[in-house]
Order: sequence, then structure tokens, then C-alpha cells
Amino acid sequence: MMTQPTSKGMSTRTPKGAWQITFLLFLFMVVNFADKIVVGLAGVPIKKDLGLTPEQFGTLGSSFFYLFSISAIVIGFVANRASTRWILLILALIWAVTQFPMVGPVDFTTLMVCRIILGAGEGPAAAVAIHAIYKWFPDEKRTLPTAILSQGSAFGVILTMPALGWVINTYSWHLAFGVLGVVSLLWAVAWFAFGKEGPLASTAAVVADEQRISYWRLLTSRTFIGCVAATFGAYWALSLGLTWFTSFIIEGLGFTQKEANFISILPWVFGAVVVILTGWISQLMLARGFTTRGARGVLGSAPLIVGGCILATLPHVAPGALMIALLVVGSGLCGSIYVVCPAMLGEFTPVSQRGAVIAIYGALYTLSGILAPQVMGNVIQHAGAMMEGYMTGFTINAAIMVGSGLLGLLLLWPNTERARLTGTSQPAGTIKGAMSPT
Repeated sequence: MMTQPTSKGMSTRTPKGAWQITFLLFLFMVVNFADKIVVGLAGVPIKKDLGLTPEQFGTLGSSFFYLFSISAIVIGFVANRASTRWILLILALIWAVTQFPMVGPVDFTTLMVCRIILGAGEGPAAAVAIHAIYKWFPDEKRTLPTAILSQGSAFGVILTMPALGWVINTYSWHLAFGVLGVVSLLWAVAWFAFGKEGPLASTAAVVADEQRISYWRLLTSRTFIGCVAATFGAYWALSLGLTWFTSFIIEGLGFTQKEANFISILPWVFGAVVVILTGWISQLMLARGFTTRGARGVLGSAPLIVGGCILATLPHVAPGALMIALLVVGSGLCGSIYVVCPAMLGEFTPVSQRGAVIAIYGALYTLSGILAPQVMGNVIQHAGAMMEGYMTGFTINAAIMVGSGLLGLLLLWPNTERARLTGTSQPAGTIKGAMSPT
């Protein structure tokens, strides 16, 4: 049996109100991903109304990420010192404001500009939310709340896709954007009333006691690079799902918009199960004495390789139910990496630098959000047939997933990273207090 993880100098008691904040931040991520999915869900009517080519629609999908990474990095550094409560409130208000112009008639340029600004507002969202929730849970108890937070993405699709699909079918895709604007405002009101800053991590209090590590060493550490590489592949699949999955179901497989609205939920339902299981299994493995190399690094990377291999079989099966099942399972397995990477980064990142490091991590892996929709659009545009273009795009996705998973297996060694960075001795299975909220 390996050494059981411990947290040096850290209380394991969870503060009162932690799960209420977790629920509010879960809803925050629900809104976040509802905002992301709406363009993909309304892709066919948007292309028809605005007369967009596949290449233009790919550009529209990518535009959301143009300022996404830059904003994430800037706000990440701000979150090192500023209250996450107020940052999250401002982000939600930006989401609301950028949705309302789409309620009326718009052209391609207006739609793109609004999506770019919305992306800037959503870029820091996940990192700041994780940074906020880590102020409520000690290290050994962070995997499960991180998994719940990650489920906001799945439920943002599962809960809102039927509702937004109904609005699009019954009224118009314009009104769907307006509905999301109202929902963002409602969340902002709830957060203003009930949101609080976590009591476990006061950056001002820990700066004097903790050993700082240069950002260069943190960002060039093998575990940081491994997290970026592994999650890059997972986010490639997610970006394709956000932008192209519904269009593929309609244009490639011949389903109606109404049918596609419900089929498009399936990858997110499966992904939700994967994420919850990952969080539970990881926490169980840690409790039983596994190192975080196995309980986080291997557990998050291996599903990427398996998922990529499954997607690689798509061109070799007939269009229909089996193809949908392979696409659902292959892309859904990516969810594991989102649960474990923030926790791995947290093992060796000092508290006062945590917001920036997690934000930079998010900024780098979400660059695939710029590339993936555009690559798929270009491939479809220049393919001999639409179905051929989709299959080529999914094959590229499969290769990227397998490669990113292998890099994760090679590079993710969080259990020894802090000792290596600081030159101190640390038992292989120990979770030190680098991100301890003390």
C-alpha cells in the first residue's frame, strides 16, 4: 500500500455554507455552457437566415474564443488579489449585456462581435469559479466539488437544450439569446444576495508564510505542461460538440431540428456520468493511499486515449444509431481530465499564485476552441461531400485526443512536482499544503 495522502498543517473540516456556494457556482457554470451551446444548437437556422457557408459558420464558432484566453489570463492575475465574489458578479453581467443585441435582426458581423465580447466575459469563468470554490474546501476534499462544478457544463446543455430548442422551433433563434440574457441577470441577483468569499484562503495572510515559486518554473513544470496538453485535446472535442454536433445530426444524418435537439443532449449526459465517477473514484483512490500520479494523472489521461480510439472508428461504420453511440461515448470520455487537472495544479501552486496559474492553464488549453470549429468548417467546405468532410474532421479530433492523452500519461506527476520545484524532500504520496487554505 502506498503512503496515504496527508495535508500538512491543514484542517480537514469543511466550513459551513461551502455546499451552498458550490451549488451557486454550479448554476454559474450551467449558464456559462448554455451561452456556449446556443450557436451550435441554432446552427442550421442561423446559417440559413444569414446565408453562411460552412467556413463562415466555423469562423463564427471560433470567434467566441478570440479574446477568451487573453481575458482569462488578465482576470486570473486579478483574482490573485481581488475578491472572487465581485469578479464573478461582473462576469455574469457581461454575459447578460452581450446577449440582448441578438434579440433583434442582426448581420454576421454583429453576431460575431457579440460572441467575441461574450467570450471575453466567459474566458475567466471556470478558473475564477474553481479558485473561489477552493477557498471553501481543503485539498483532500476538492475533487468532488470540482467534479460537481464541472457538471455545470453538462447540465448547462442537458437542462437548457430542450428549452432553448423549443424557443428556437416555436419562436426564433433570436429569442433564445434573449432568454439567456435574462437568466444571466437572475444568477447575478442570486449571487449578489448569497455569494460569499471563502474563509479558508486569505491570500494576504498566506503570502508572508508560503514559499513563492517563479511563474516561469510553475508554467514550465512537466505537470503544468501535461495538464495543458491533455486538456487541449479534450477541449478540441468539446468545441466541436458545441459548434458542430447538432449540425452534423441534421445535415449529416438527416434528423429534424426537433429530433437533433434531444440527440445532442446524449454526449453531455454520458459526460456527466464520466465526470462524477472520476471525482468519486479519484477521491476514493486517494483515501486508500494511491498517489496523485495514479488517482489524478493516470485516471484523467487514460480515458482520452480510449475516447480517441473510439472516434477513429467513425468513418468505418454506417451512418445511424451506432455512429451516434460511438460519437457520444468517444467524446464523453474526455470529461475526466477537467476534474483532475485543477486539483493537480493545486498540489504545487502557492495560494497567492493559484488564480493566475489556473487561469493561464485554462487560457492555453482553450486555444483549441479557436482551432477546432474553424478546422471542421474548412474541411467540410473543401471536401468532396459533406459527410466526407465531417468524417475527416472527427478523425482529426481522434488523433488529437490520443496524442494529448499520451502526453498526459507521460508528463503528469503532481505528487513529486512541488518537491522538485522547491528542492525540498516530499514523500511520493503526500499532498502538501501548497494550496492549503491556511
